[in-house]
Amino acid sequence: MLIPCPFCGPRGSAEFVTIGSKSPPRPAPDAPPEAWHDYVNLRENPAGLHEELWQHVHGCRQWLVVTRDTRNHAIAAVKAARP
Repeated sequence: MLIPCPFCGPRGSAEFVTIGSKSPPRPAPDAPPEAWHDYVNLRENPAGLHEELWQHVHGCRQWLVVTRDTRNHAIAAVKAARP
């Protein structure tokens, strides 16, 4: 799978790591254990376009938002996580 990094150009997915879905938002550090349980364990598994956070660890080290179709891994869009 090629990921079109906006800073380095198209690169193989082996240069990147992902932490998964862009949502839900991370709970506050002092959130109750139930909120952390839900955040870590109760994730949606969508079929279709989905936004994910990826880091180009073997390149520019930038965090990216990758919009990927989970049915066929086709990448629809890539943008910097921080504008």
